Amino acid sequence: MCGIHGVVALKRPQQFPQQWLTMMGDITAHRGPDDSGIYVAENIALGMRRLSVIDLAGGHQPISSDDGQLVLVCNGEIYNYRELRAGLSDCHFKTNSDVEVILHLYRQYGVDCLQHLNGMFAFALWDNRKQQLMLARDRLGIKPLYYGERNGYLAFSTESKALLTLPDFQAEVCPEGLAQYLNLGYVPAPYSMFKGIRKLEVASYLLIDSQGIQQQQYWQPDFTATPQHSEQNWVQQIRQQLERSVEMQMVSDVPLGAFLSGGVDSSAIVALMSRHSSRPVKTYAIGFDTGSAGRFYNELPYARAVAQQYGTEHREIVVKPDVVSLLPKLLWHLDEPVADSAFITTWLVSQFARQDVTVILSGVGGDELFGGYRRYQGEHYLQQYRKVPAWLRHNVISPLAGKLPGDRHSKWLNTLRLAKAFVQSAELSDDERYLRYMQVFSPSQCQQLLAGDNNTSNLLQQHYRNSNASDGLWRMFDTDRQTQLPDDLLLLTDKMTMATSLECRVPFLDHNIVQLAVTIPPQLVMKNGRLKHLLKEALSDLLPPEILDRPKRGFGAPLGAWLKQELAGLLQLFINRECVERRGLLSWPLIEQTLAQHIAGREDHTDHLLALLNLEIWCQLYIDGHSAEHISETIRMSA
Repeated sequence: MCGIHGVVALKRPQQFPQQWLTMMGDITAHRGPDDSGIYVAENIALGMRRLSVIDLAGGHQPISSDDGQLVLVCNGEIYNYRELRAGLSDCHFKTNSDVEVILHLYRQYGVDCLQHLNGMFAFALWDNRKQQLMLARDRLGIKPLYYGERNGYLAFSTESKALLTLPDFQAEVCPEGLAQYLNLGYVPAPYSMFKGIRKLEVASYLLIDSQGIQQQQYWQPDFTATPQHSEQNWVQQIRQQLERSVEMQMVSDVPLGAFLSGGVDSSAIVALMSRHSSRPVKTYAIGFDTGSAGRFYNELPYARAVAQQYGTEHREIVVKPDVVSLLPKLLWHLDEPVADSAFITTWLVSQFARQDVTVILSGVGGDELFGGYRRYQGEHYLQQYRKVPAWLRHNVISPLAGKLPGDRHSKWLNTLRLAKAFVQSAELSDDERYLRYMQVFSPSQCQQLLAGDNNTSNLLQQHYRNSNASDGLWRMFDTDRQTQLPDDLLLLTDKMTMATSLECRVPFLDHNIVQLAVTIPPQLVMKNGRLKHLLKEALSDLLPPEILDRPKRGFGAPLGAWLKQELAGLLQLFINRECVERRGLLSWPLIEQTLAQHIAGREDHTDHLLALLNLEIWCQLYIDGHSAEHISETIRMSA
């Protein structure tokens, strides 16, 4: 696990200064505090920062082939490297590291080496004979990779801030990235928030040489359903694949543990880890002070129950509203704003866990794969709702739903909010309904915010319409796997864990589990509307009913409630007319309306306000050049 970076010539021969690699490595040193390395030759310069996890003594990078013609830097882990090494018995391995196997696979298969890898990775492989650089990203986008072209060369890095250290790159807001961010609350690939810097899409690679840049996708799930299996057979296959993935991802030469929220996914990971560990698993949980909505979001009792059941070495941290002073630091690490409070909780629990372990396992991905989101459940109930006479839906139910409150910070308010959203989207087309579920600001609101200057196409709708999945449920998942999963959930997971020099692994996102899941008939995934039905059946002997059937809760903080009370001053500090107009990116009237509705409790605008708040802090960091410490001090003084 590490951070990688480098530059490669495009049209004309170039010799790059070693200092460039030093600058890129220094700003991403948190990703790899244990080691660093560089490789510089004509037309190419590669660098890395290493967090030592496997082969602590021999895993130094860059790593080269015996003849020196292939050179590799890789961020991530190859979980099946031992199996691959055994199958490459005629090859000479210089180390015991997992990533060396990529060099030998490339020598045999070329770019098709990617088809053999099971892991999370982003790597750069220089082929000196071809004078060609290959950049590749794993199938699910667990590891990020940014790149940009300037003055006859291409630069790349695990974090976009590293590119900004180079003399030809400046921090400017990307108009397309900004429009996507306002719409979705994150910036989907290929855009980033920086003009001229792109993100490599999931399951894709670039080939860069003097002829230009080629991009190719090398994998996507096959959504062909397999209806002949019985429900019990599906349950057995899910259990076997998940257990195999957990066992495979527990391989480490350093201490490891698990995040434990008390939800189904993290509890499943802990239960399966316990079956394959000779020592008690180290688990880490986060809860909230019982201020505004804290009790509603607090999951510590559930986490304690699982920890007690499996005898883990369990530790907890309790969060209070004053954690918002961390926002500037965390947004600096994120590289781009995200309207998802989970990045705060993820960093806090990561920092906490890093006191004991270097590797952590997480339940990220279980909701996407096995029907854990209410938007997936909405598709199930939509069929029933549309049996209601149209005149009753349009003239009675819809107007009543419009009067429901939009707050989410108690059980009943959250239920009413979800009912309201369901009814208001029920008459839309499939792709429009999906977008309504996912959006922060609607396309028309984005037009108002950007003063009509928004011609950016909607990537979510494009992915939805282009999906190979024929069923609505899997079409939503297919869109999620290319957008929200890599560019929101996995991005914040990677950036926040690596900010504390902690490696996070996600067993649910083994591509074999993904392929298995997408062949399950949709009616079984959520049988009778039960979220994660098959997964829960697969875990029924491991977890008690109070864990399996507890209400769904996201891994975020109660920021919406805090912004009304304890943190009201934060909005006044960063989201005010003078600040917005001075920034010059957005129009004030809709923002003023959004603030008023949220504070009055007429609508829940947590995501909207968090999007605006994080955007302004991000601009102060990267566009204005203020330090995170300076902005944090401003926040503390206003409290």
